[in-house]
Parts: sequence; structure tokens; C-alpha cells
Amino acid sequence: MPDDDAAAARAAAEEESAFAHDPVEPDATAAYGDHPDQVIDFYAPRTEAAEPLSAPLVVVFHGGAWRARYDRRHITPFADYLARRGFVVANVEYRRGSSADTGHEAGRWPETFDDVAAALDALPALAREALPQADTRRMVLTGHSAGGHLALWAAARHVLPAGSPWRTDHPAPLRGVVALAPIADFALAAKLEVCENAVVQLLGGPDLFTERSPHVDPSLLLPTGIATTLVQGRGDVDVPEPVSEAYAEAAAKAGEVVGLTLLEDVGHFPLIDPAADACAVVAEEIAQLAW
Repeated sequence: MPDDDAAAARAAAEEESAFAHDPVEPDATAAYGDHPDQVIDFYAPRTEAAEPLSAPLVVVFHGGAWRARYDRRHITPFADYLARRGFVVANVEYRRGSSADTGHEAGRWPETFDDVAAALDALPALAREALPQADTRRMVLTGHSAGGHLALWAAARHVLPAGSPWRTDHPAPLRGVVALAPIADFALAAKLEVCENAVVQLLGGPDLFTERSPHVDPSLLLPTGIATTLVQGRGDVDVPEPVSEAYAEAAAKAGEVVGLTLLEDVGHFPLIDPAADACAVVAEEIAQLAW
């Protein structure tokens, strides 16, 4: 079997494994807006030891190329996995695609970013109400693929261009970000046509790419001053390794050190698959920032 065929077969098997887990129902759900997609699911720590008086809050943004057909349900086994590691977990939903399309268009401008900003702003109060043991002073953002992009972007709102509707005056109170195979450099992702050219679709088409990129491309929003680690499978054919490397290089040029953990013989989906060893690496990276 040619190398390309072998890589495709492995990627398909990894995706099948990640999606084979049954969805896990949350302990609580809270709305941060009026739209049905403006909700956050909360998971309490699920350890065998006595319930902790407080636990770090891990905020999860799911992937799926910002497309409507992928929602937060597919990442609930990963959220449950983190809860079993002792974290309070917030699984954020947001508007994707378009209600008028067939599910192929990526993202909604500006609604996708409106939602992520609103969710992060509302999270501390919602988390404390839903699960009082949530320690919002120890908050880590994580996300997979397109969700990794959103995690990086949410942590960079204080360095958005002046006049951006999502800009904040101060950095978010975070322990850090762990981005998993993130779509972190839009120019390279567009060149490689990552996820069927999802980045170009997210920005509204090629005519708007240059105008909108400075507001949402993580590689252009540096330095952030927030501890950041990227976890990337070297065998990833969905969001290839060079996309993460490009972000790390951009950070270095901006005077910031970004961690880049590269996993051999790992593709795109093992990072969120509780049955995969790579998922344990992800949990450890989060723990190093959170505890």
C-alpha cells in the first residue's frame, strides 16, 4: 500500500476510534445567550477520591472546521476524560456554518466570534453557579483543530486591532492555553487548503481574507503574554504539522516562547480520543498549567 494510502487508512481508523465513544451527558448546562447554540455544558470532577473543594476549570472548544454538522457532542467523551482527571470542564457550543447552507460552509461571521467572546466573558459566573467547586482562578483553555484556533483567539483578545468589537482592555485571567492540532496560521492553512479550505470560508471568501485575518488569525495576534502549548501529531493529515510550527515560529519572532509537543505516529483525532495514549499527553499538558 502506498504511503499516502496508508496514511489515509490510519487517519480513518483514528477518526473512527475517536467517534466510537458514546456521548457523555453533562452535570449542568447554562446559556450565555438566547440562541440555541449559545450554551455551555459543565462536567464535575469524576475522581474516586472525595469531591474536591475546588478544582481547576478547563474550557473546551470543539473542532469540526467551524461547520454546522459538527457540534459539541462529539467531544463530550474528551470532556468526561478530563473530568475523570480531576478538572471541572466547560464544553462550549457556538454558532457554526450557516442555517441556510448545506453544512459545507465554515463558520459564521461575525457570530462565531461573537459567541466565543460572550462565552468566555460569561464563564466565570456561570461556572461558579453551575459547579461551585470550579476554581476560575485556575482556568485553562483547550480546543481541537478549529477549536484549537478558537482557544488561541480567545486568549488573544487583548491584542486585537484597535476598534475590534471583541477586543478587551486586559488579558483574560488564564493559567494558559493548550491548543490541539490548531488551525493556528491562516495564510499557511489557506495555502494548504486545510479542511477543504475552511479558513477562507470562515473569513467570508478570498475577497475578505486580507481584511479580516488581522482580527482572527492567531499567528498575527502575538505576543499574548499567556502561557501557550501546542500539541500536534506528526502524522496529522487533516491539520498538518507545519501549521503548528508556523505559529510557534511567529511567536518566536514576536519574542514569545510557545511550547510545541510533537507526537510521533499520531494523527489528528487521537488527541481527543480517551482510548488513545495521546489523550493522556494532552491531559498532562493541561495539568502542568492548571495545578
